[in-house]
Amino acid sequence: MLAENTTPRAWLAELAGRVRGWLWLTGAAGLLAGLCTVAQMGLLAWLVDQLVTRSRDPAELSPAFGLLLGVLALRAVAQWAQERAGFEAGRRVRERVREQLLDHLVALGPVGLGDRHTAGLGQQWVEQVEALDGYFARFLPQLGLVMALPLVILAVVAWLDWLAALLLLASAPLIPLFMALVGMGAERLNREQFESVTRLAGHFLDRVRGIATLQLFNRARESTREVYVAADDYRRRSLRTLRLAFLSSAVLEFFASVAIAVVAIYIGFGLLGYIAFGPADSLTLFSGLLILLLAPEFFQPLRTLSQHYHDRAAALGAADGLVALLKEPAAAPFRPAPADREAPRITLRGVTLRHRGRDACLGPFDLSVAPGECVALVGPSGSGKSSLLQLLGGFLAPEGGEATITPRGPAAWMDQRPWLVQGSLADNLRLAAPMADEAALWQALREVRLDGLVAGLPAGLDTPLGERGVGLSGGQAQRLALARVFLAEALLLLLDEPTAGLDADTEAAVIEALQRLMRRGATVVIATHQPALCAAADWVLELTSMDASREAADV
Repeated sequence: MLAENTTPRAWLAELAGRVRGWLWLTGAAGLLAGLCTVAQMGLLAWLVDQLVTRSRDPAELSPAFGLLLGVLALRAVAQWAQERAGFEAGRRVRERVREQLLDHLVALGPVGLGDRHTAGLGQQWVEQVEALDGYFARFLPQLGLVMALPLVILAVVAWLDWLAALLLLASAPLIPLFMALVGMGAERLNREQFESVTRLAGHFLDRVRGIATLQLFNRARESTREVYVAADDYRRRSLRTLRLAFLSSAVLEFFASVAIAVVAIYIGFGLLGYIAFGPADSLTLFSGLLILLLAPEFFQPLRTLSQHYHDRAAALGAADGLVALLKEPAAAPFRPAPADREAPRITLRGVTLRHRGRDACLGPFDLSVAPGECVALVGPSGSGKSSLLQLLGGFLAPEGGEATITPRGPAAWMDQRPWLVQGSLADNLRLAAPMADEAALWQALREVRLDGLVAGLPAGLDTPLGERGVGLSGGQAQRLALARVFLAEALLLLLDEPTAGLDADTEAAVIEALQRLMRRGATVVIATHQPALCAAADWVLELTSMDASREAADV
């Protein structure tokens, strides 16, 4: 989690510090390419002067031609190194940011992420992180080059003709001035664009997921129009950003072209003898041609920076959303530890629970669960059963009091709405035990009486499932998620309504399987409304409504 006072610019600066070596290498390679360009223009001007003014035989100039080819080759290598180092800097930053995001999302847990749309998070994970690439790969290195390379070219031009150098120097500040003016508007537009596409991603995914409900209520056409309006709004915002980029580039190109034209007019009139002021009388074909060749190169770093200035605006717009996400407080008091084969003891002292954004409160209360005990949490909806499980799972921090689980090892967790990923049945089972073999998978399925169904499928364990378990009924999906609990072999089981939606025979089989886990020494906490589960527990804890703020009662 980032500090509360961290700004997007400060965060980008911290990321730049992590790839400072690659940024220096990118800048050094770009400077070498620029110096090669100066040498190339000098050789071209000298060769033209020798061929035109002195009428020398081209064969006599073959060493100079060979040197020119060598400079071109060195320039190409330097440009390749610049691109390669810039790419590496951008790649490492994106990799670091994605690791930072993933760690923070894990720390936030399901409770902290409950008010965020998965499509919006996916858009931030992909689009906003990718938007950082141009800032580190191109803009920052070019920012260093624009400070050094034009000064080198200006020094060479001043050595040849100080008046031409003054003309270049007088026009140079116009480009940074317009870049700053354009950048302020571009940053705001990019930030709005990222917010718009995040909303659009969630809007579209919601409509796709709820297409059956929309059809039933005859709202499909209206939803299609809503998606169209949202997409059209994003299109307009994107075009506004592009329009600003094209217009700003046109203005910058105009000023650079005017400055180069003024220098060309001065060189032409000076060579023709129409200007007798200052150093104009000493202009030669070599000096005049070299100044003309270097004038565009003087502005090229500035023009390139203006092109990459939009990468800066895009990065600041993306950083604004990413920093806001990374600043969200993570309430995860427990950290996973290596598995311990000793059943844990749960101790809560004066614990008070409160969901973020809600006034409802549970507690303060005390609770002690001995190793190997099974506790059933009962109470009306909203009494805090799921919140208490989230506390024990490390997804929610207590508002007050102390909560300890010793020894703290991995827990097997089952939510009211278990998540099944798009993939095969085996893929979903191996989420709990990635190295489990087929025999272990079949044993877990037998525990929940799902082995007969899977055995009758043509593809067996390789049967594909859609997102959220599309392809299975609600009860079958529930049992598949419960099979993962048995596969995990954890000694702390946190189950939220594990037998909801099951028939009596299947519920009895599941309870029998849970009792076998209890006999192995597992500590089990179950939130349930089912009398059969309450009867199987060692004791029952009744929770009053969170709104009442009363203590839990042992019955």
